[in-house]
Amino acid sequence: WACWKTYAGRPESDQYRCSGMGVLGNAFYTNQRSAEALAVFEVNLALRRRFFSQHEITILITQTNIAGCLSQLGRLDEAHVLERKIYARRVATLGASNERTLLSGSNLLISLDKLRRYDEVTSFARDLLPVARQSLGADHTITLNISQSLAAALQSNPQRTCKDLLEAE
Repeated sequence: WACWKTYAGRPESDQYRCSGMGVLGNAFYTNQRSAEALAVFEVNLALRRRFFSQHEITILITQTNIAGCLSQLGRLDEAHVLERKIYARRVATLGASNERTLLSGSNLLISLDKLRRYDEVTSFARDLLPVARQSLGADHTITLNISQSLAAALQSNPQRTCKDLLEAE
């Protein structure tokens, strides 16, 4: 709160004001106050698009924060649509093998899993996993998260086969 109060009087176009707003949103989010965080992140995103549209990375980070809030608030479909857009934008700007892109892919897998879209999780994870292993290594946290998402989807899918269960192990 103190960070926000420090910069609240600055003009809307001030980068430090935007950064302070991001810190406030993160504080709300960290303290399980997702509705308040969402409101702050949405205003922050509007300001970033208006005054700092050339800073696409921070716009994507803010959108990721919004998707997290939406998910925590149970607005899973909205979160999923946003996660899909974020992933597509990262692929277009950073490439499929970039660490941030793979992290966005992992987030997309989580949103698909929450929606119980196990066939999509399985298909996407099978595409993503070799890229993550090649780019980040088999022991990287993101690679392990993708692998875990694949295993969980295979186990949770009501149409699973014995072969799927063996793969999940």
